Amino acid sequence: MITVSDLRKVYRQGSNDVVALGGVSLEVPTGKIHGIVGHSGAGKSTLVRCLTLLDQPTSGTVAVNGKELTNVSADELRDARRRIGMVFQHANLFDSRTTEQNVGYPLELTGTPKKQIAAKVAELLELVGLTKFAKAYPSQLSGGQRQRVGIARALATDPDVLLCDEPTSALDPKTTDEILDLVKKLRDRLNITVLIITHEMHVVKQACDSVSLLEGGFIVEHGDIASVITNAQGRLAHTLLPLPGDAPRSAGAGTILDLLYTGDQATEPVISAVSRTFNIDVNVLAGSVEQLGDQQYAHLRIQLPLDADVETITNYLLSNGIAVTVKGTK
Repeated sequence: MITVSDLRKVYRQGSNDVVALGGVSLEVPTGKIHGIVGHSGAGKSTLVRCLTLLDQPTSGTVAVNGKELTNVSADELRDARRRIGMVFQHANLFDSRTTEQNVGYPLELTGTPKKQIAAKVAELLELVGLTKFAKAYPSQLSGGQRQRVGIARALATDPDVLLCDEPTSALDPKTTDEILDLVKKLRDRLNITVLIITHEMHVVKQACDSVSLLEGGFIVEHGDIASVITNAQGRLAHTLLPLPGDAPRSAGAGTILDLLYTGDQATEPVISAVSRTFNIDVNVLAGSVEQLGDQQYAHLRIQLPLDADVETITNYLLSNGIAVTVKGTK
């Protein structure tokens, strides 16, 4: 488990204070994958550095599996860092080392006997599907293979937590999905907690159980995927489940509603039910339906006729578990 409480990081630049993190708090349960999303400058990289104590936070606490890291001795911190595996945007492999030598490097640093290193490396290479590439050098590997080496290396010390900093942003879409599928497989097999820093919403859709939106050093939205997608007032919902870019805002006169829903409702004939129940014609302006994890999610934009009882229809939809935003009447 990762627990961050009121984490602040302030840099001094000349006579000015620059607030990189303004009081971040979050908790990621054991065995879950959590995404931190945000634009450049949001504070994502600073957060990673503070989580590993490569940067000392100005205030606040960081704990992994109940072990508080911000107030420990140098030796304790060194031991704690071994329980945190790091995966980077670019695998950062040693060009002069083979795959197996790169993976075994963290164990060399801890003085692990060579026989144990060899056995552990073989186990990890099988786990990430690179057994046949044990003797290959980074220049002989594809981008996805190099990232698999980086993941195997991060797991060498049997960490409790895997921190992934933009792990797929340098990869093509197919390879991105393969790496994310691998991360999920490793999470399930090792029961490891994963934190993914990313600016790609596809990563969140593909791999994450929950997500936080970081902006200007603050978490402005947070929750599991189902709750953020069905939050009609949130920005993450409309980013994770967008309408088509050319979606019309109206078609003639009427009241426009945006609907967000999940689970059983996503496969139900919601629009037909509204039409039958209220004896009105409902115009569907745009929609998208996606499968995220084991759930289906839908986002529809509909238009009701001018004489429709919008309040009653809205309450009917809400009572059926559908989030509704009234966009206005045109």
